[in-house]
Amino acid sequence: MADVLIAGGGPSGAAAAISGRLEGASVRVVERAKGPRHKVCGEFISPGAQEVLQELDVWNEFRSMRPCRIWRCALHLGKTTNRWTLPDCGWGLSRLQLDRILLEKAASLGAEVCRGTVFDGRQDSRTRIVLAGGRRPEGAVEDRLFGFKAHFEGPLDDAVELFFDECGYVGVSGVENGVTNVCGIAAESSLKKHGFEFDEFVRRSPVLAERLSPLRRRMPWIAVGPLSFSGSRTSTPPNVYMAGDRLGFIDPFTGSGILNALWTGRLAGLAAARGSSPQEYLRRCQSLMSRPFVISSVLRRLASHSEFHSFARYLPGRLLFRLTRANVAC
Repeated sequence: MADVLIAGGGPSGAAAAISGRLEGASVRVVERAKGPRHKVCGEFISPGAQEVLQELDVWNEFRSMRPCRIWRCALHLGKTTNRWTLPDCGWGLSRLQLDRILLEKAASLGAEVCRGTVFDGRQDSRTRIVLAGGRRPEGAVEDRLFGFKAHFEGPLDDAVELFFDECGYVGVSGVENGVTNVCGIAAESSLKKHGFEFDEFVRRSPVLAERLSPLRRRMPWIAVGPLSFSGSRTSTPPNVYMAGDRLGFIDPFTGSGILNALWTGRLAGLAAARGSSPQEYLRRCQSLMSRPFVISSVLRRLASHSEFHSFARYLPGRLLFRLTRANVAC
């Protein structure tokens, strides 16, 4: 029996596996997917990721994939656009490649990786478990949310752009090999109006349609849902460490999802390997995530109101970007 059992082989689970092995623990990863695959994700990796990727000893592998370098942000709220320059370089890399790099690193360090296997919830009392397999909605939702994503070919930009209106939001940014990722979240009612035809939905906005006009879709749309936003966990079962979205699903439009997954996964792996209490680990994660979750929740609610859009040009972009990052200094 492994010292640490990790349910989920995405960024948070793989980061936990790497950290656990670097601490000398025996690690078993259970991943339901049989191999690397595309996933619905904005695929923007926020500035600050270099530090945690170096801690995980995958920075060289990451750079070898030639990820898109991202220096600018553009927030489109209706007809208003707010642009700013990032404080440091961000990156774009597909989840197909990021997940592969991380999980292969865990395996190279001696972690047992079991693909095509679903975690059944059973555990040995001596085994510490990291739950990093994503999150499902809690309770009934009146108008469910769905995520969707596809890759496009065409002119590449060094900006991550978010197009927000009353129907939902769509992010556009580069990844590796000159490819542009288009990913969004929308309410079921809005998608139904367009017959769940995502090509039609993403071009409903003239501003977004203009941005996508020189691009050509190179893969079928993939979708996931229903999704839900929720606050960070306040308690966990004994010997269980939640990581990534299991801790709380932060709005993807903040661009901090992958960074949060890497940081919390690394911390979960360290805590599980060292036998630290789940409560101590949870307090550490709350210091990372509580502020960005609250601020992103407020921004999401404001952005859904057209009355707010005219004030968007006055938003201090760099400040908002900084406030929605994980507070790794704590």
